[in-house]
Order: sequence, then structure tokens, then C-alpha cells
Amino acid sequence: MDETMTETAKTAPFAPFEWMLSARYLRARRKEGFISVIAGFSFLGIMLGVATLIIVMAVMNGFRKELLDKILGLNGHILVQPLESPLTDWKDVAERISQVEGIRLAAPVVDGQALASSPWNASGVLVRGIRSDDLNNLTSIAKNIKQGSLDGFDEGQGVAIGRRLADQLSLHAGDSVTLVAPKGAVTPMGTTPRIKPYKIVAVFEIGMSEYDLGFVFMPLAEAQAYFNRSSDVTSIEVFTTNPDRIDAFRKAVTDAAGRPVFLVDWRQRNSTFFNALQVERNVMFLILTMIVLVAALNIVSGLIMLVKDKGSDIAILRTMGASQGSIMRIFLITGASIGVVGTLVGFFVGLVICLNIESIRQFLSWLTSTELFSPELYFLSKLPAEIDIGETTAVVIMALTLSFLATLYPSWRAARLDPVEALRYE
Repeated sequence: MDETMTETAKTAPFAPFEWMLSARYLRARRKEGFISVIAGFSFLGIMLGVATLIIVMAVMNGFRKELLDKILGLNGHILVQPLESPLTDWKDVAERISQVEGIRLAAPVVDGQALASSPWNASGVLVRGIRSDDLNNLTSIAKNIKQGSLDGFDEGQGVAIGRRLADQLSLHAGDSVTLVAPKGAVTPMGTTPRIKPYKIVAVFEIGMSEYDLGFVFMPLAEAQAYFNRSSDVTSIEVFTTNPDRIDAFRKAVTDAAGRPVFLVDWRQRNSTFFNALQVERNVMFLILTMIVLVAALNIVSGLIMLVKDKGSDIAILRTMGASQGSIMRIFLITGASIGVVGTLVGFFVGLVICLNIESIRQFLSWLTSTELFSPELYFLSKLPAEIDIGETTAVVIMALTLSFLATLYPSWRAARLDPVEALRYE
């Protein structure tokens, strides 16, 4: 008898009988139906928590990436502004900067505020004067022309406007838009507004509502005349091959300019916006982690009730020779399987939703007859999702860790149960 008990006690960890008992404890029976309900809710909680975390993080990443691509696709990574004297030597400065290694474009621009109007509506816009070659090198514009063409942009007095602005003004390529600038000709009676109609040669659509509604591109020479800047430009927009290495380019650009200049990089120009996005992302992660934590606590409560309910079973197993380690592992497997399966199902659900997020949004918008992702509010015309492998792995590991930790105390309680005390009141 002693030899048999010794052999039983020395059964290898995670033996088949431990898995068999764990599986039986997970199956619902009438007597412990309430415990199975708790296990089911724990599974659903972990699954929803993991899926929601993955989806929200992917959407936040996609939102940031899309905005970054569109903002940096239109605005320079470094803005070169003049110090001490106007940029009358802008041609030479732009040429020298463009020769710096890693600089793909140095575009002199003239920026000015104006009112764009048509017989049907009006809207405030930013007019940007730019050379035709530089505009064609801005792929976010050149590759997204929806109406008209940029051919011969420098040769005429035509302008390119965004799709949303065209829709708001009820205009198309070939129509005329009237631009009203507050600072026009100087007369003995004071400065008069400058009002001039321009033919729309192209309509572009970047996909970011703020730009599609607020930008008008004009030939550089015409913009200089329109804004009374006959020989200088407002600034030079510098585009690099790697925006993340912007610090490495600052000194090279300053040296290449060969004159006093003031540099502002894309991080400084958009710091408030992207810092707000980062804070929102971190807060969302913490809040949604609480869902997984609550589900893990459900596992604890469910296992404690299961241990209490199975006290006599544990006592019989112990008297038959099962070791404390075996009892602990049985309940460890029972609780951990809820967490592991819930995490894996949540991972796949999150992955499927992320890969089809825009189709799901369109379906829900159609079903509810509402605009679930307003371009005016969120800047983008579609819902983006960018799955980050590192973040997704961290979410899965965190959920699995919480699930395993949740099983330790109830399993330890089961292993410490005194068989004599458990059987005394049976």
C-alpha cells in the first residue's frame, strides 16, 4: 500500500489525470451551474478586454500614422524662416539646402490668408504659392488629383483646391473661384482688399478634411504678386527622407542656408496635437486594462467557490495519494484555461475586426443611419487601424500573466485543504 501511494505521489507534474479532472471541473453540471456561469463571464470578460485593447490600440496607432503621413505629406519636416532680412535670396538658399544629403525637396512658398468665394458660398482658406515642380514632388497632392490636371501649373493663373472646398463652394475644375485678401493695393484712402477670380485647374483630395477644405495652391510668381511680395518668399518647406531623424538634419540645413535663418521642425509645429494623442492613447490603455483585471478577479472568485464546493473531492484525492502539488496544478489548469482560451479568442477577434474595421464602420453607419466617423471631427475620411506587433504581444502577455496570477491563491488554498477537516462534515 505504501509503495503504491509513493508511486502515485511521485506522478509527473501535469499528468493526464490532472488535465482530466480540470476538464471535468470546467464542464457545467446542475449542482455547480452557478460556478460555471462565473467561469463563462470570466472568459467573456478576458476575451472582450483583450479584443477591445487590441482594436483601440490599433485604431489609435492608425489614426496617428495617417495624420502624420498626411501632415508631413503636405507640410515640410523643417520650416526655414528668415532672420534679420527677408528671403530675397530664396532661390540660392533653396538650391543649397536641396544639395544636403537626405533632403529630398526644398520648396520656397508664399503663404497668405484669403476668403474663397463663389456665387453659392464662401470659406476662409490658406493660399500657398508654390512652384509647379515642387507641387508635383508633393505626392500627397500630385497623386490625388480628382479633377483637372497640374500640367502647365506655372504658366497660367490657375489654382488647385481641395475636394471638400470645391464641394462647399459648389465648384468643379474649369470653374472660377474668387479670392479676397485683406491686404491689397495701398491707396490714399488706405489699404483696400484684393479681389481676384482664378480658374480652378485641379481639384485634389488628400483624405484629411482640414487640408481638403482649407488649402488653395497657386503658382509662386502669382502668389508673390497677389500678396505684395515681389521679390521674397514667406519660408522654405524642407522635406527629408526620414522625419524621425530630424535632429540630424537641423545643423546641416542651417549651415547650407548660408544666412541667418530660424528653423521649426514638424515636432514643434504639431507638438500639442501629437502629445494629446499620446496622452489619450496611454489613458485608453490603462482604462481598458481594467476590463482584463476585473475578468481576472472573476476567475479568482469562481475558483474559490469551486474549491469550496469540491472540498470533499479534494479530500478523497488526498487520501488516495494525490500530492499537494497535484491538487494545486488541477485548479491552476482549471483557472488558467479560462484565461488562456479567453485571451486567444480575444486576440483573433481583435485581429479580424482590425483587418475589417472600415467595412464594419460602413455597415454600422448604414444600419444606424448615422455618421460614426465624421471627417470634420476626426480629420480623416476613413477609419484607420495599424496593428503594432510589439503592442499586441504586450497585451496578450499581460492578459495571460493576469490569468495565471489569478489562479495562484485559489490553487494554493485547495492544496492546503486538510482532508480530515473537509470530510468531517460530509
